Amino acid sequence: MLKKYFYFNLLLFLSHSFAHATPPSSSVAVFMYHHFGETRYPSTNIRLEQFDAHLDYLANNGFHVLPLQEALDAIRNQQPLPDRSVVITMDDAYRSVYSEAYPRLKARGWPFTVFVSTDYIDNGYSNYMTWKQMQEMAKHGASYGNHTRSHAYLVRRLDGESDDQWQTRVRTDLGDAQQRLEQQLNTTLKIVAYPYGEYNDGVRAIADGLGLIGMGQHSGAIGPLSDFLALPRYPMAEAFGDIGEFKTKALSLPLAVQHVTPAEPTTERERPAIQVQLAASDARIQQLACFASGQGRMEIEWINELSFRIQAAKPLPAGRSRYNCTAPSMQAGRFYWFSQPWIRPGGRDGE
Repeated sequence: MLKKYFYFNLLLFLSHSFAHATPPSSSVAVFMYHHFGETRYPSTNIRLEQFDAHLDYLANNGFHVLPLQEALDAIRNQQPLPDRSVVITMDDAYRSVYSEAYPRLKARGWPFTVFVSTDYIDNGYSNYMTWKQMQEMAKHGASYGNHTRSHAYLVRRLDGESDDQWQTRVRTDLGDAQQRLEQQLNTTLKIVAYPYGEYNDGVRAIADGLGLIGMGQHSGAIGPLSDFLALPRYPMAEAFGDIGEFKTKALSLPLAVQHVTPAEPTTERERPAIQVQLAASDARIQQLACFASGQGRMEIEWINELSFRIQAAKPLPAGRSRYNCTAPSMQAGRFYWFSQPWIRPGGRDGE
């Protein structure tokens, strides 16, 4: 048994050690923020000293802060991006984006994208920006994407709601928001950030039918093999906004995942299992590590040198969870990253 294990790991090492030894020429890490300097929202707030440290790190370490559309277009069209490319996004269009984040980004001449839930702006809620403020920011690097009209949980059905009624409601929520954004801001992106990062196959299909790219809130960098109806972003908040963690994510690369089975994130299973098929890369796959939310490291069952199966050891809680997998790159200090989101019934509300 030990001899078989040794030869298997030797095969893994040889098959990847002689692969192309530089990171993908077209990849980007996308960061997602909500509140800035609003400590009464600790789960979605970034402290201003943390945000300043993030921006200083990017400025002082050769990073390229790109417009979201430019970065995604390059990846889709298999065009190269500068190494160390990142994108800054914000969800919900909170007032502190205008008062705190915008002046800092404007001073550096850096672009950013805000995903807007249009009903909150139309209703004039006090903790949100105004259309006028967003129009001003558009002149200084801001672009805008769809965060639905109502900020509803798209994957959830209303009591007694049929499949056709659900599809109509979700399509209207997305379509109406896109229309309002285009009316008010003219140059709206055709990209939706799913509220709460929640999506399923049905939501993806509706977004696709409306010609939208979809973005979630699961971790990882974006690359040529990424699903453009469920793109990852790194959520930033006080609890995981320290500069060490930010550096690791800013330098991350997309694990070359060809297929995930099943890819559907909504599940009734307490311990969902997935099989992941990889493409060749310079990732040190023999050092791959996978983790389940709140449980720590998972056992990896290797099917062959580029395919593996993982399953949580204990039941996942209701609501949102993830499986995260990382593997070191040949470049010191850089990691390939993959995240599979899960949504189980009975989750707690939140941003």
